[in-house]
Amino acid sequence: MSLLMTETASLIEIKWDDLKENLLKTIKDGLLIAFSGGVDSAFLLWAAQKMAEENGGRVTALTTTSESLPQQDREDVQKFIRDFNIDHIWVNSREMENPDYVQNDALRCYHCKTELFTIAKSIAKKKGLKWIAYGYNASDFSDDRPGHQASLENGILAPLAEVGFTKEEIRALLKEEGIELAEKAASPCLSSRIAHGVPVTSGRLADIAFMESILKSAGIKICRVRINQSKENNFLRIEVAAEEMEKVFGIKDLLGREGRARGYKWVTLDLAGYKTGGADS
Repeated sequence: MSLLMTETASLIEIKWDDLKENLLKTIKDGLLIAFSGGVDSAFLLWAAQKMAEENGGRVTALTTTSESLPQQDREDVQKFIRDFNIDHIWVNSREMENPDYVQNDALRCYHCKTELFTIAKSIAKKKGLKWIAYGYNASDFSDDRPGHQASLENGILAPLAEVGFTKEEIRALLKEEGIELAEKAASPCLSSRIAHGVPVTSGRLADIAFMESILKSAGIKICRVRINQSKENNFLRIEVAAEEMEKVFGIKDLLGREGRARGYKWVTLDLAGYKTGGADS
């Protein structure tokens, strides 16, 4: 890998060398990587595959699917594993069968990751892979991440965090390598759009996916359709970047009609604009 010509190039080089060393220790015994289709796990998977091709070893990617996985992520996973000739497994996850997940409290992500890592451990055992890793990184340290607790409880590795790679550095290195996912926006699961306390259901996840598809068809690049609750009424709250709000106004009648047809009292546009982790704010 060539290095970025910036003031931080030497630091990135150190992190890259540390990551390669860590990965070499695991791929020789077999490494399973949880691959969501997002930037972080893509970088980890790409790096591990590169090390395996150059030095030998085994790398397999695992993607779990359910109603909460955005369609774009499915497509990104398929393209990435095809482009880099990666051994990959799809497995249906069953978090929706867990009432602790469905009730959608502050530990929803913990229950989701517990299901993911339970599946991962089963697959790793069947395939004779000793290690399991996922894309947690140094930029995640400041976030409230109940899912990371599940990783610690299940002995899951976080190589990117261990060497200190940040999301900004990950994106920069992917971009330098010409990998399309470098520019991909954050893409959390559809359940993250539902405010805590409002139960997660297949119907609500389908509603979110459908309404977001309308926004994307109108040319809106980054959007969230969130489900909030006011007393007995659920309503949809749309978040887009400030510069794209005019596009929402252009399809407001369609959005309102489709939202009401799905049982939501209001379809609103959040004038504060798009923000991460905004389901409960």
